Amino acid sequence: MTYNPSRRLFLGGSLAASAAGATGLITPAGLAAAQPMQSPKIMYGPTPGVAKLNANENPYGPSDMALKAIAEASSTGGAYYAYRAGMYLRDMLAESNGLKPENVSITAGSSLILAFAAFAATSKGKILGPDLFWDTTSMAPVRQGGPELVRVPNKADLSIDLDAIYNAIDDDIAMVHICNPNNPTGKLLDPKALREFCIKASKKTLVLVDEAYNELIDDGPKHSMIPLINEGHNIIVARTFSKIYGLAGMRVGYMLGSEENMEFINKYGLGGYSINQAGLAAAIASYNDEAFKDFSRQKVKEGRDIIMDAVKANGLSALPSTTNFVFVNLGDDGDANAFRKAMEAQDVLIRGQYRTYQQWSRVSTGRIEDVKKYAAAVPKALDEMYKAIKA
Repeated sequence: MTYNPSRRLFLGGSLAASAAGATGLITPAGLAAAQPMQSPKIMYGPTPGVAKLNANENPYGPSDMALKAIAEASSTGGAYYAYRAGMYLRDMLAESNGLKPENVSITAGSSLILAFAAFAATSKGKILGPDLFWDTTSMAPVRQGGPELVRVPNKADLSIDLDAIYNAIDDDIAMVHICNPNNPTGKLLDPKALREFCIKASKKTLVLVDEAYNELIDDGPKHSMIPLINEGHNIIVARTFSKIYGLAGMRVGYMLGSEENMEFINKYGLGGYSINQAGLAAAIASYNDEAFKDFSRQKVKEGRDIIMDAVKANGLSALPSTTNFVFVNLGDDGDANAFRKAMEAQDVLIRGQYRTYQQWSRVSTGRIEDVKKYAAAVPKALDEMYKAIKA
């Protein structure tokens, strides 16, 4: 009998064997008799009772408007490729940012277009960035044997040192990667300083600004570098629907840049074939849903305040955050990985160590009840962390 693991997975053990029969073929009678394997109870979202605070998601989304659009798109358009909806969203994004459709590229989450940009850049040279930033996509070429990232130390307060990065640009640098607000620190650059940096740095090389968290901060438009694109500077800006819009699982992101830059970056992608009808429908419905965005910002602030109060109550400190996560200093003897394990033992999921920053622990805001669970779990987790350090 031919062994088919996927068939066995769904038909299950002896039933699959009987369904195959003596000929080794799956027969209609056998399929009818076989009982399908039961699906896991939890397929979508965290396990009940577990506080998931490790991924900077907005668990209050999708909004009601997005859910209605998802249902309609899934029932009427799920069988079809999403080209028309993709072009509609592209036109919306272009118009709202004062750009042409050719200046916009949409992919399944901003991670994809950021990775495309990284591969495009490393076909010409190296990527330059701060020592501590969300480097996952810029590391994609490195994992494929491409050039290592060139890193510049952050300042003592862990903010990005724009002057040092500018001074590090040489002929080998094909792209500078800046996250603003930065992840995992949550720190926001001064908009005037960032604008001046982008203008002068873009005369030397391509500048990428990842604005994944822009809509979560106060006065987001003031801090955006998108206007520099229309001014003709060599700038690309990435945005996502995964954060404030609560669509992380729907996978919609985009990048804005000159027609020439987007054409070059898109050579490394698949065009509209990476996006889906439901995600596009949710993004289109959510984009101008100001009431939901205001609600989300309020919940983020409430969660941040709870985290900061817990940090202070336990004799710790944290960086001031402008977004939906907090970077907590566990002290000189702190161990972020040990702290993460101790929190997980109490059903609270947070992030572990970033690079060499052993004493720093990142926690997302999440649902208020989950943030309160984090706050309640901190004292015991700290005790367990210190025990693990001494062991």
